Amino acid sequence: MLDFAIFAVTLVIILIGAVLYLYPSSRRASGIPGLNPTDEKDGNLQDIVNRGSLHEFLVSLHQEFGSVASFWFGSRPVVSLGSLSQLQQHINPNHTTDSFETMLKSLLGYQSGLGGGAGEAVRRKKLYDSTINNTLKDNFPLVQKLVDELVAKWKSFPEAQHTPLCAHMLGLSMKTVTQLALGERFSHDANVVSFRKNHDAIWSEIGKGYLDGSLEKSSSRRGHYERALSEMQSVLLSVAKERKAERRRMAFIDSLLQSSLSDRQIMEDCMVFTLAGSVITANLCIWAIHFLSTSEEVQDKLYRELKDVLGSDPVTLDKIPQLRYCQQVLNETVRTAKLTPVAARLQEVEGKVDQHVIPKETLVIYALGVMLQDSDTWSTPNRFDPQRFEDDSSGRSFCLLGFSGNQTCTELRFAYTVATVLLSTLVRQLKLHPLTEQVLEVRSELVSTPKEETWITVSKRR
Repeated sequence: MLDFAIFAVTLVIILIGAVLYLYPSSRRASGIPGLNPTDEKDGNLQDIVNRGSLHEFLVSLHQEFGSVASFWFGSRPVVSLGSLSQLQQHINPNHTTDSFETMLKSLLGYQSGLGGGAGEAVRRKKLYDSTINNTLKDNFPLVQKLVDELVAKWKSFPEAQHTPLCAHMLGLSMKTVTQLALGERFSHDANVVSFRKNHDAIWSEIGKGYLDGSLEKSSSRRGHYERALSEMQSVLLSVAKERKAERRRMAFIDSLLQSSLSDRQIMEDCMVFTLAGSVITANLCIWAIHFLSTSEEVQDKLYRELKDVLGSDPVTLDKIPQLRYCQQVLNETVRTAKLTPVAARLQEVEGKVDQHVIPKETLVIYALGVMLQDSDTWSTPNRFDPQRFEDDSSGRSFCLLGFSGNQTCTELRFAYTVATVLLSTLVRQLKLHPLTEQVLEVRSELVSTPKEETWITVSKRR
């Protein structure tokens, strides 16, 4: 099974930039069919920009050249794998690093933990993962409380009122992640709003600005990004100082403060969790509710399972594994939305896929958005059908892609838990309805999200 964390590797643009920095002399061509560079300096960068996203570029690339294809990022050849069978063949041991954490920290200018060797990397990763899991367990009642507040608000709406799904889910995820990560300071909406402003400025430039080079060409945008990053780092350091003095024990940051990490390292891990956790949780919830609103049959089946397993009681952590259909709904949400459409790894040793040799230090992209819509793997791939995950083969494919099982990244597991609490509360009390005139378009960047606000209506269950 491939050893990669699904959300971590979605930040392929960060990985590309770090690869170019760390391995500038590796320029060997792979000999794999694909595009020639359209520009000597930029390679196929403009082709990617013209397609609108790396995902859309990879769709066209694999349509033209098959399931193993190549292109150029600057002067560096890149290999992309576009089918599950080729992915299974790709052997690239990497048991000590997390490409998301490593490359995100590199992009943000964080160096601590990057040069401490394999043992240090493993130790920090284990601490990070276990701390998030324990924080979720210790603060599960708080997650339910925040969900209850949102559902109560929705229940007060007139049935014809249009509800802005993206705005509400982003608000819920930001409140949840900041309070679990950083504590009671973020129970005040003003602090959450201020935090989100800087969060959004950083995240948007990590995607688009570093992909097309526009951030470096705009001094005003660069200044805005750097101010947002500086302010967010200052907030995190301030919270760490406060929590250390108060000797709190409930938040993610409290557990880190009890470790041997430096204040700087604690700030970095909090930055990674708040950036990644908020975005993946929000978009998983957005797409799950959107798809449920468009399928009354799926919504009713989920309602029946929730009533059978939970009755009228709130969901608990020990009950979540019993909600098998809810898990299938979330799996199918990730697949249909192509939630994280691209993953990447640096080829650490020479590898081979089919007859193609992949040289050491080649950047290898996993075109997950292509694979998740491959009709050879998924029947009627464009249809939202959670029942497909009753088939063991679908589960195995999903696991191989890194979306389930032991290789699922911590942020995605966190998002699944929050989404399960939300759906178990929401679906038992309200029916979800789409707007018939709404046309939903997808923006596939680091995480797939609606291009515009998505609207639904709700009605009370009788």
